Amino acid sequence: LSSAICITEHERILQEIESTDTACVGPTLRSIYDDQPNAHKRFMEKLDARIRNHDREIEKMCNFHHQGFVDAITELLKVRTDAEKLMVTVQTEEVICCRIQQRNMATTVEKLQLCLPGTTPDSVLKDGYRFCQIMAENLPRLREEIKEISMSDLKDFLESIRKHSDKVGETAMRQVCKSVSLKPPPIALIFIRELRFSHSILTAQDLVDFSPVYRCLHIYTVLGDRETFENYYRKQRKKQARLVLQPQANMHETVEGYRRYFNQIVGFFVVEDHILHATQGLVTRAFTDELWNMALSKIIAVLRTHSSYCNDPDLVLELKNLIVIFADTLQGYGFPVNRLFDLLFEVRDQYNETLLKKWALVFREIFEMDNYSPIPVETEEEYKLVVSRFPFHDAEIEKQDFPKKLPMSQSVPQIYTQVKEFIYASLKFSESLHRSSTEIDDMLRKSTNLLLTRTLSSCLQNLIRKPHIGLTELVQIIINTTHLEQACRYLEEFITNITNVSPETVHTTRLYGLSTFKDARHAAEGEIYTKLNQKIDEFIQLADYEWGMVESDGRASGYLMDLINFLRSTFQVFTHLPGKVAQTACMSACKHLSTSLMQMLLDTELKQISMGAIQQFNLDVIQCELFASSEPVPGFQGDTLQLAFIDLRQLLDLFMVWDWSTYLADYGQPTSKYLRVNPATALALLEKMKDTSKKNNIFSQFRKNDRDKQKLIETVVRQLRSLVNGMSS
Repeated sequence: LSSAICITEHERILQEIESTDTACVGPTLRSIYDDQPNAHKRFMEKLDARIRNHDREIEKMCNFHHQGFVDAITELLKVRTDAEKLMVTVQTEEVICCRIQQRNMATTVEKLQLCLPGTTPDSVLKDGYRFCQIMAENLPRLREEIKEISMSDLKDFLESIRKHSDKVGETAMRQVCKSVSLKPPPIALIFIRELRFSHSILTAQDLVDFSPVYRCLHIYTVLGDRETFENYYRKQRKKQARLVLQPQANMHETVEGYRRYFNQIVGFFVVEDHILHATQGLVTRAFTDELWNMALSKIIAVLRTHSSYCNDPDLVLELKNLIVIFADTLQGYGFPVNRLFDLLFEVRDQYNETLLKKWALVFREIFEMDNYSPIPVETEEEYKLVVSRFPFHDAEIEKQDFPKKLPMSQSVPQIYTQVKEFIYASLKFSESLHRSSTEIDDMLRKSTNLLLTRTLSSCLQNLIRKPHIGLTELVQIIINTTHLEQACRYLEEFITNITNVSPETVHTTRLYGLSTFKDARHAAEGEIYTKLNQKIDEFIQLADYEWGMVESDGRASGYLMDLINFLRSTFQVFTHLPGKVAQTACMSACKHLSTSLMQMLLDTELKQISMGAIQQFNLDVIQCELFASSEPVPGFQGDTLQLAFIDLRQLLDLFMVWDWSTYLADYGQPTSKYLRVNPATALALLEKMKDTSKKNNIFSQFRKNDRDKQKLIETVVRQLRSLVNGMSS
């Protein structure tokens, strides 16, 4: 409580400090030290927290008004430019006057030199000396003024070139775009209208007035200070280069952001290239190469970072086109751009990732909309429409009359069409990369392999595991994947045709659709086995045996007949499956049913079983054997399917016939009639019947036959235990 009161008091003190006059802060602070011991430490923590809160509020306020501040500075710079132009006009007139004066003085000096030999009086010589002395004193000052004025002109040039560099760059990139017959971006059309004069394309010289550079360079050269001018120019251009290379924070959100970035960079280096060739040594090739290498590293880092944020494949594709035009433009000015094309392979990987994500959604939607039923075709036109979208050929089906059904469901031609659309989309990126047809073909195949083995495979696996996908749907999925796998060779031909590469080309990457669809089929088959077993378990749970019944009902249990009818109808659906799949499913179901029935007999919770219950159980097993012998799935040889119930059959025969002497005599021999009966299993079941015999024969000690049977059971139990112990030892 005291801690809470102390915190509340500190809040009140902080509010007083913030709201009262500074002259009154002293008594407030003193109350802190008059309070509890160590209260001032807790108050200092509270004060530090309040200071941090205010700092965050100040930072938010600064961030909120930052753009307004930048806009205000921009407007101020525009005004400054106009003001400086007025100053330059005035100063230019002054420079003209100074040049006239300088020319007149030079002429005067020249004339005086001619007059000096004829002027012998001493007074005349003294006057001439004073005049020359005045001229000698004023000339350095005039030279400095001229240098300052020309330098001011240069600064204005550097300021204006920053504004025009994007237009210069846009013009240069547009010319390259036109030369390679690429469609100009929409924004370029605006600049084209602005920058054309009587149908002629503007160049850097048209957009930029380079005279201040030439003039300043000439003046500094004449005055013997060229090195100072060169160092100043290069230093300023380096600073401007760093500014040009700084991207906007949200540049990756639109293609316009990338375009402005590239235009400014191209404009900068086009200007430098012009200065390199139009002046003698103001900038050198080494200087421009140094600038370009610095810029190239920065550009690659920026593009690598910003492109990684982009999830739109169309935007990545537009970025790729811009990078190609950007690289081709600068390469035309002599700048090496190999690293940019290497970067495009990284961007291509990013592009493929965005495509894969996009097509994952497409595939999922196709699977969700599919009805997983064979495609019905009513007319020849409908049939041709399907086979035009998917390469399906089946002589038997073609001979059938309309209406008829194709084995695959509607998702198959849709998936095939979408894979081709993906290949087209992937090909768009490979264009204009200055790569051979073989390399493009290889890139397309690798991209398609990723689509099949990762994206489509993942969608298929997720589809197969969905709870609402039943046995009928799983069967159709297996049929669908079979047809898609067969269509992979047509996809390979499709890639070969659009890249114009010979199929016999060495090192051509193959499509891995085989593994994708084979894995999907295996997963679907496994899911079929699992769902079949689950359905069998559901029927088994309905079993309601009367384990103490005196005699059987004479007919099989209702739950078992329902189960067998379910299996019959299910395996009829499997007729379109590959033979081994249907056979494996049928064998798996029979084995699981046999195992489940055996577990029911041996359940530890079941303590007693009568002979009547054994007889009833035997009737149910007979129905299972009849089902197995009816060939529910074609292709089994002999009694292969019936062998799934052989363990149950031999166990039940042993108890029904009560043939213990034969079992014990032949145990361990390969020709034993009850070879599949494990002693532990027989012992467990016999123990349940022994308890029943005791319970149902209260007066058995008075009947000799019952006493003899009881003794026989006890004897067999001992012998079975001996066998079990021998096996365990």
